[in-house]
Amino acid sequence: MDTKILTTLEFPKIIHRLSQHAATSLGKSVSEALQPVSDLEAVKLILQATDEAYTADRLKGSAPFGGIVDIKAPLHRARIGGTLNPAELMDIAATARGGRRVKKHISVLNEENPIPMLQHIAEQISEHKPLEDAIFDCIDDQAEVMDSASTELASIRRELRNGESRIREKMEQMIRSSSVQKMLQDAIVTLRNDRYVIPVKQEYRSHFGGIVHDQSGSGATLFIEPEAIVAMNNKLRELKAGELREIEKILQKLTAHTSDHVEDLLFNLDLLGQIDFAYAKARLAHEMKATLPRMNDRGFLKLKRGRHPLIAADKVVPIDVELGNNYTAIIVTGPNTGGKTVSLKTIGLLSLMAMSGLFVPAEDGSQLCVFDAIYADIGDEQSIEQSLSTFSSHLKNIIRILSSMTSKSLVLLDELGAGTDPAEGSALAIAILEHVHAMDSRIVATTHYSELKAYAYNRKGVINASMEFDVATLSPTYRLLVGVPGRSNAFAIAERLGLDRSIIDHARGEVSEEDQRVENMIASLEENRLGAESERQTAESLRREMETLRARHEAERQRFEEQKDRLLLKAQEEAREAVAKAKREAEQIISDLRRLALEEGASVKEHKLIEARRKLDEAAPELQKTKRGGTKAANKPAKIEAGDEVTVYSLNQKGTVVEIHGSDATVQLGIMKMKVALDDLELLKSSASVKPQQPKQAASLKRSRDENVKMELDLRGENLEEAILEVDRFLDEAFLSGLGQVSIIHGKGTGVLRTGIQQYLRKHNHVKSFRLGNYGEGGVGVTVAELK
Repeated sequence: MDTKILTTLEFPKIIHRLSQHAATSLGKSVSEALQPVSDLEAVKLILQATDEAYTADRLKGSAPFGGIVDIKAPLHRARIGGTLNPAELMDIAATARGGRRVKKHISVLNEENPIPMLQHIAEQISEHKPLEDAIFDCIDDQAEVMDSASTELASIRRELRNGESRIREKMEQMIRSSSVQKMLQDAIVTLRNDRYVIPVKQEYRSHFGGIVHDQSGSGATLFIEPEAIVAMNNKLRELKAGELREIEKILQKLTAHTSDHVEDLLFNLDLLGQIDFAYAKARLAHEMKATLPRMNDRGFLKLKRGRHPLIAADKVVPIDVELGNNYTAIIVTGPNTGGKTVSLKTIGLLSLMAMSGLFVPAEDGSQLCVFDAIYADIGDEQSIEQSLSTFSSHLKNIIRILSSMTSKSLVLLDELGAGTDPAEGSALAIAILEHVHAMDSRIVATTHYSELKAYAYNRKGVINASMEFDVATLSPTYRLLVGVPGRSNAFAIAERLGLDRSIIDHARGEVSEEDQRVENMIASLEENRLGAESERQTAESLRREMETLRARHEAERQRFEEQKDRLLLKAQEEAREAVAKAKREAEQIISDLRRLALEEGASVKEHKLIEARRKLDEAAPELQKTKRGGTKAANKPAKIEAGDEVTVYSLNQKGTVVEIHGSDATVQLGIMKMKVALDDLELLKSSASVKPQQPKQAASLKRSRDENVKMELDLRGENLEEAILEVDRFLDEAFLSGLGQVSIIHGKGTGVLRTGIQQYLRKHNHVKSFRLGNYGEGGVGVTVAELK
């Protein structure tokens, strides 16, 4: 890619921001060398690496790059036999350890969230733990060779410390002497040329033997090494020389160890630089709030709310643009300072970023193309002066572009044809556009010429666009409007600024009829666009509201389903417990019958069998039990007398009353007599009545359900009188069958049938309560009645 084009589109500024996010000098070097790539598969791979680093950084933060530095120079020197100093060896060990940590970090992360590309890079990092340990065992954090580096070094340093201690002790004895103190400038021991000396006054020089190593600036003080410690200092110098030789041997040994791994370590540096570079791209994407673009190589790009990354987030105006599908050329018209150039640069810069493996500041779903080259002629056209030299410069640049571009190129031309006579300039601009369009290159051009509006309108594959201008505020909005040519707005601006109306009208008269029609057409298009956009925003608002309501309804439905499931489970559990209880009681009854049979032989009394049967009936589980003394008791005659034919509720048996004893009666049941409570009797035939009383529409509490009786009654389409008769019959049959709950379907309609039926249910003897159907039961179209 041409360096000049990259500079024109401000790509180096993106590179600078990218390099600032690199954690190491290795990643920074890779970032600074970044160039756009023209191969689709290669671009997809580097974008995948960015996406993986973006995910990794979001989940676990950055990789541990601490301690990693560029060690290429010391590695090359080690390879040719040079001896490395302690600081260089420490850098090598720290970098080897840092690479091992990065490799482990990515391996662990890959197990939780697969990042195959980063894992492939990291797994190639070679580990050199023995080399790390060897260096860290010999050199401390201050890059000093430790005593423990070798036995010889430890011995030498021990002697050095002892020798220094003896010299200091000897000299301190000297300076504490009163005869010596008067000859000293200060009672201290100091060092000159790595030898211990004392400061002696100039006039007492002859009283001291030894060697003068230095004197003060005034000459009043001499730094003398007393003769008594010269030999001791000489021994110290010998030990220090031995220390240096031993340190040199240790460093040479460590360097030789390092040289065995130079190639692996150099390769590690490249791998670590690539990983740091991927994380730098991820952090830049976070900073820009950028997204992963979809890439293609068919010349199609679609930006959704694309933002120029170098404009502050609170000032940038997003643009929506599509190119390469229905049209391959966009002609942007509009006034100066309206944002045409920024839109042009946004398209070019975001394309370069995507081709370099960077996320782009646009919404999800944006698509960009891998072009073989991007060409741009974008200059500062905001100057009043338009000289021939400026026109020539632009034309030479355009000539170079036309000779180099292909059908897979993107061409960006700013203020096409400007700087010369308007008639010739517009004609030249149309000719250039026609040539680029014929080459099938993708082109976005900006211009002031109104002639190009008509060209874009009539030419297939070319579309007009403009920068929106708010006449009310006399300022541009910087929004790119594709499909709408720009208006001059000169008359509107003049009118807003207060120019006399007669002058404006006169000016309008000077405009040709054709130009006036074009302006009117553009005004109409803009008005329609604003109306359509307003309606779109309203529709979007309604859509969001409907989605919110739908989500709320779905949540309520889900809660209802969960509640229904819980109730069903609870009911099933209760039913299981009731059945289990009934089975236990039935087993107990059968056991009692067997015991009775054994106790009384083969003959079991009839009343005992009846009592056992009663117990078995009572053991059967029921959903709803009828209360004694309720509606059935209310339907009985006020008095039962001896001789009356009755039904015993609990036994479901007919009998005759023999005599009454207070609240009890003796009843003849076949060959057996039983004492039964009056509440447990229903009169069938009175002995004193001529006309037998009809049996009541009531059923025994323990009567088994008739399988032919339905649990719901459909009354839709019937009138109220017919419906009441049907309901009365239905309730009697349900009550006789022992149903606890029934449903009456009356439909929604006008509500007359529902109201009449519910008024009737309110007074009916068999009905305990009623309610409208719930969700899934029919709602207000169904009334659910609970029977006594």
